[in-house]
Amino acid sequence: MENKKLISIVTPCFNEEENINAIYSQVKEIFDELKNYNYEHIFIDNCSKDKTVELLKEIAAKDKNVKVIVNARNFGHIRSPYYALLQSSGDATILIVSDLQDPPNLIKEFITKWEEGFKIVIGVKNQSEESPLMFRVRKMYYRLINKLSETELIKNYTGFGLYDKVVIEILRKIDDPYPYFRGLICDIGFEIFRVPYTQPARKRGITKNNFYTLYDMAMLGITNHSKIPLRIATMIGFLMSMLSFIVAIIYLVYKCVFWDWFSVGTAPLVIGLFFFSSVQLFFIGVIGEYIGSINTQVLKRPLVIEKERINF
Repeated sequence: MENKKLISIVTPCFNEEENINAIYSQVKEIFDELKNYNYEHIFIDNCSKDKTVELLKEIAAKDKNVKVIVNARNFGHIRSPYYALLQSSGDATILIVSDLQDPPNLIKEFITKWEEGFKIVIGVKNQSEESPLMFRVRKMYYRLINKLSETELIKNYTGFGLYDKVVIEILRKIDDPYPYFRGLICDIGFEIFRVPYTQPARKRGITKNNFYTLYDMAMLGITNHSKIPLRIATMIGFLMSMLSFIVAIIYLVYKCVFWDWFSVGTAPLVIGLFFFSSVQLFFIGVIGEYIGSINTQVLKRPLVIEKERINF
């Protein structure tokens, strides 16, 4: 009798008590239809403050296909999902969020394309039922990071997709303490099959993303995949110094020719001082982001510290 392939489903969650049962049920229904596959559903909880862990334990007690990792504290939206991916043992691993904004019904199509030979099959949201303003902002970010990045990144890709065990093994070897997962997937170089979908609006609960988490993700993508901001700082510094030198020469000539009536005045000095100071502060901040990224890599702290794991 032929052994069935194992599919690992990885679902990160944080304060998702209103969605846990729904995502579990929908995934289970899909694999009830996919008779030729076994599956494990790995939930990783990032130290929720509501009843998420309690619900997960109840589900895991009834269904041994469900595995639960409970983090000792909140390790952030970047490290926790990535860590859970590395704990999977399937022939393929599917990352899907718990808020149902990644449609579970795409799992079947992901597996079909994987069986055709694609080691990476991802969902790309070409439309969204979320706030039109936020969708435009995200599209602008993807355009910006694509222009800055040395690797071609995928627009409107959030990590939702299927990854062959070969890909997961490569991620284990990379051993990045603060990974930009979306960039790593593009860096690996395997052919990627893209499945377009319309992202549904969140029906229950509230989003856990805020300005800081979105900014953190944006800066991580830039610092991990581009040196262009540093080079822009160098070029602007050179151009500013040339401009300052030219303006100084012009003022000197004017003062020598029109000595009696030409007055330098304080307004140009004040404006110039504030302008150059703001430019310097901006690029010091950019350099600081790169230094912070280097510091994180050097410290080599673990992705996650587990408090508990169930059914492993």
